[in-house]
Amino acid sequence: MYSCTPREAPNTFKDSRDGKVYKTVTIGSQVWMAENLAYLPFVVGPETRSDTDPCYYVYGYYGTDVTTAKTRSNYLTYGALYNWPAAMQGEPSSDANPSRVQGICPTGWHLPSDAEWTQLINYLGDANVVGGKLKATTHWESPNEGATNETGFTALPGGYYNTGGSFYLIGNFGYWWSSTEFNSKYAWYRYLEDKTSIVYRNEYFKDWGRSVRCVKD
Repeated sequence: MYSCTPREAPNTFKDSRDGKVYKTVTIGSQVWMAENLAYLPFVVGPETRSDTDPCYYVYGYYGTDVTTAKTRSNYLTYGALYNWPAAMQGEPSSDANPSRVQGICPTGWHLPSDAEWTQLINYLGDANVVGGKLKATTHWESPNEGATNETGFTALPGGYYNTGGSFYLIGNFGYWWSSTEFNSKYAWYRYLEDKTSIVYRNEYFKDWGRSVRCVKD
């Protein structure tokens, strides 16, 4: 039987870079941010893409002004979207556990490796059913299959940025990078959707924009 501590009142962490306060949750031996990362040093519109240089996006925002981007409801709810270079900040791929890749995460936190995502899922049970334990009970489109958020992870459907120049599937899907490269063009990530309780694992283009969750060192 797994245990977690979402009922503690509440655990929080302040990012010294921008003063944002995040809720955190302990699941097994890991401490995760219970919100998507929102650190936004700059922002680009969807016409800008790269699989080598950092790009930061806010879902549905087509400008380049950080102050304006931070007022958008999608940013306030779902945080920022990062291509893999932005998530990694020039550090090499890692599948170690812990990854030891700080990447875009604040000091004292790191970008989870594929192995760390696997640890989380295995701790909770079968990847075919544990997604409901991770999904928030709000913001997802119906039917939000199996969602209980009993872990307190509060996974959100922040959608993604596609290098075709568009944003897709907010409310339906949530995607989160790992620090683990698949090849020179692809990296591993995990995702959830509204219609199932499955935690999916896949690899895809590094220049796509996805959400980030950080793990405490």
